[in-house]
Amino acid sequence: MVMVAEKPALIYLREEISELITLVATDKGAFLYYSDAERRHWDVNGPHFLGSVIHHLVLDHRNNKTLLASVNSRISGANIYRSTDFGKTWKPASKPPVFSKGKREVNHTFFLAPGHDSEAKVWYAGTSPQGLFRSEDNGDTWKSVDGFNNAADWKKWTAPSPEGYPKIPKLHSILIDPNDKNNITIGMSYGGVFVTTDQGDSWQPLNKGVKSDYLNGSPEFGHDPHSVIFHPFKPERLFQQNHCGIYRLDRPKKKWERIGDNMPGDIGDIGFPIAVHPGEPDTIWVFPIDGNEAWSRVSPEGQPALYCSHDGGDSWFRQDIGLPMRNAWFTVLRQGLATDCHEDVGVYFGTTSGSLWMSDNEGNSWRQIAVHLPRILAVETGAILKSK
Repeated sequence: MVMVAEKPALIYLREEISELITLVATDKGAFLYYSDAERRHWDVNGPHFLGSVIHHLVLDHRNNKTLLASVNSRISGANIYRSTDFGKTWKPASKPPVFSKGKREVNHTFFLAPGHDSEAKVWYAGTSPQGLFRSEDNGDTWKSVDGFNNAADWKKWTAPSPEGYPKIPKLHSILIDPNDKNNITIGMSYGGVFVTTDQGDSWQPLNKGVKSDYLNGSPEFGHDPHSVIFHPFKPERLFQQNHCGIYRLDRPKKKWERIGDNMPGDIGDIGFPIAVHPGEPDTIWVFPIDGNEAWSRVSPEGQPALYCSHDGGDSWFRQDIGLPMRNAWFTVLRQGLATDCHEDVGVYFGTTSGSLWMSDNEGNSWRQIAVHLPRILAVETGAILKSK
């Protein structure tokens, strides 16, 4: 008898889905794209917050209803807004993230993450400069995670490189272990990857094995991960797209392996985003960019492609069917690549030239959902399920 594994909890069958949502954050506003389970046609809702920088826009997967948006307005400044009616109305946080008096000032919130499934109203936020904040009331009020923000070594962890890179430091990745709400991993530019096992009271660096071209020796911290992810059902496996390559870590090991060395030599392993298949922890995607000394941040040779691995980065193959064959000089930023929860998993990315692309066959072919948007900063997905 052949045993068939149950589908992962974050993957839905076609008949379960009422609408899929692709959430697009740009430097001039936010856009919501809706489609049915067939994903042939997409309708747009927006722009929301036209003219404001939207750093991140996230739908809470725990209720498929609550939206949080990080908004940086020229008029009202930076705040986090919440909607429970898919953008018909928005409410600003009554107490946005603020560092302790005299510490430093929050420039903007860069990353938003729903908390553990057992804490239905908890959210986390990562800021620029590097800070970690927690809300326990669905994003209305935020408090500092003082174990990180006020740590004695915070300045050492987050000090800029001698060359002043990166110019805009940020805490950009927050991973809550689905098996343990106290186990949280963060990624930040500048600083590296850190982990806590006591919900933020104390932190340890997790950067061994990661190259740092701009630092001397083998430092414990000071690295520049561009994006850090794990698989929701195999959280012990971490991936990162770093300023200095693509890496994998299988905990309890504490040393990262540079799986980017397995990429084609003429392409390299430099880029910003990395995404994981929601049902297969060995399947990941990256979007490489030109990694020359000028750090041009464009598609290599103007020929964009995603690279996919089905074996955790041990081997890679190119996916470019439907993408421009030449003269396409764009980049996909660190939050600009995402997968959906469809049983036939879709992959989505947004470009710095304002195009939104999708694949409904795991990257084997691509088509555009939208063109001529402002520069796309982040892409996320979500689903509205049919009533049972």
